[in-house]
Amino acid sequence: MGSPDGGWYDDTPPRIVSTTPQDRSVNVNEQKVTILFDEYIKVEDVTNKVVVSPPQLEMPEIRASGKKIIVELKDSLKPNTTYTIDFSDAISDNNEGNPMGNYTYTFSTGEQIDTFEVAGTVLNAEDLEPVKGILVGLYDDLSDSVFKTKPLSRVSRTDSRGRFVVKGMAPGTYRAYALQDADGDYQFSQMSEAIAFSHQTFEPSSKPDIRQDTVWRDTLHIDNIIRVPYTHYYPDDIVLLSFLHPQTERYLTKVERTEPDNFKVFFTYGHPQLPVVRGLNFDSSDAFIVEHSAQRDTITYWLRDTTLVNRDTLNVEMSYMMTDTTGVLISHTDTLEILAKTPYERRQRDLQREIEKWQKEQDKKKKRDQPYDSIYPVKPLQPVWNVPNDMDPDRNLSVSFPKPLARLDTAAIHLYTKVDSLWYDVPYEFSPKDSIPRTYELRAEWRPGLEYSLEVDSAAFADIYGLVSDAKKQGFKVRSLDAYSTLFVQLSGITIDSTVVVQLLDKSSNVKKRVRAADGAAEFFYVMPGQYYLSAFVDANGNDRWDTGDYEADRQPEDVYFYPEVIECKAKWDVTERWNLTATPRNRQKPAAITKQKADKEKKLRNRNKERAEQLGIEYEPR
Repeated sequence: MGSPDGGWYDDTPPRIVSTTPQDRSVNVNEQKVTILFDEYIKVEDVTNKVVVSPPQLEMPEIRASGKKIIVELKDSLKPNTTYTIDFSDAISDNNEGNPMGNYTYTFSTGEQIDTFEVAGTVLNAEDLEPVKGILVGLYDDLSDSVFKTKPLSRVSRTDSRGRFVVKGMAPGTYRAYALQDADGDYQFSQMSEAIAFSHQTFEPSSKPDIRQDTVWRDTLHIDNIIRVPYTHYYPDDIVLLSFLHPQTERYLTKVERTEPDNFKVFFTYGHPQLPVVRGLNFDSSDAFIVEHSAQRDTITYWLRDTTLVNRDTLNVEMSYMMTDTTGVLISHTDTLEILAKTPYERRQRDLQREIEKWQKEQDKKKKRDQPYDSIYPVKPLQPVWNVPNDMDPDRNLSVSFPKPLARLDTAAIHLYTKVDSLWYDVPYEFSPKDSIPRTYELRAEWRPGLEYSLEVDSAAFADIYGLVSDAKKQGFKVRSLDAYSTLFVQLSGITIDSTVVVQLLDKSSNVKKRVRAADGAAEFFYVMPGQYYLSAFVDANGNDRWDTGDYEADRQPEDVYFYPEVIECKAKWDVTERWNLTATPRNRQKPAAITKQKADKEKKLRNRNKERAEQLGIEYEPR
């Protein structure tokens, strides 16, 4: 016994029966388009997949109704203009989900249809990742201010590979832009919108061309290669590099006091002049130790006095630089009430419970005639040491502290090395690490293959609240040179000078090493064996970091390049690579293995009837 199988599957995609107005009609003045299919259909993700060009300031209504797709344009039609409704791969049949494939409906309000197309790719300027879903638009107005004053004239949207195709173009000279449109006005109106711009102009054109389509007999054998004529539209290799503007509006975002001994102040971006804080319910003279992030956008105020630490509410007057309504930085003063996240009474109760728990444990030890303590121990200062068991010769040791230090004694820090079974003192330097608060670095001349011992006496460090550190002893070894590879990269393609920073990346795109080019080369020493990738950027302003662009200043982001191949480094090997930074087009440089934005799986018809016929052992004849 069994269920009826229902016959053959429906493996055919929807087919268009008619359109109203007819596809590619001219002199159209209707704002409603109806597309009739031979079966029930559905339209997926209309907002992101369906693009109407020229762009519609009022969102068109697009809906599926039975066997129809109905599009109602809300904006008035422009005269002598070609309109395209690009459905991409949004259309499929309702029951089996068979995709129709890319489909574009076209009509014109004038006497002719404009048929030119241009194509290209949008990449993130910082890491050359394909940008999915960003608008790409064209202007035939070549003035510099048009991007901020007029909506884009024709638009498309990038797919998961960052690719775009703008259709229905008339002959002329154009510029291309990209816009992550936040407010739907199709022009650059907010600094928070990602954009791409280029002064390169182009004129669309076309010519007859031939492509080869491969017909497979099965997964291993080719049945035939068919040469198919088609119209090739140019340019098809536009590359736009998108970026976000640096934040230029400075304002206070929040003040928080998650721990009772400090509070943090957060700004949208930093300023050389730190805020001036005056206590209203306490004496603020010499009350703080002030720390700030490298960008000075986050400032931490540590409270020196424990009486202030135990106060639940701090009322302060804070003066800082803020952007006014005209975009000018001015001095502004706020009165703030800063509350501790955990009230003092609750902290005391928690401490009392902890003491009582400790006392019970000591009483049990006393009854069992075991050693016990009669005084509640004070918790020591607990520095966090970064001392690996196996260290690279070009690395250093570091230690970070949870609270600011009141005292450190470098004489209590001892470093020894073992040579021929004897231990010798090693000279070292111990100093704060740049731009990282409460972090110190221990630097020495590390010799490959030798053993070392770090020994720190008790009370070597004391914080501002009186806590002192315990003694510490840890041994470690510096790897021998036989454990490493050396990579030499010869650079060309652009002017190679010290502004070019080359980075060695692992499989997760983490930067393992970075060097500045010198004499046309980048040299990486002490490279652990493994597979690596290379990226580079031109540090034009010499600040040792990648900088974004600025549309108002007509400044592009700093150039970024990727070496398109994987590099295999082996122990004891010297590897030399030659890298022409511009030999490979920018949209094909980043290796797929480290590209995070993967292409969506292409919708394809699944010939389940053929699969079923093979299972049944019968010959399949397509309908």
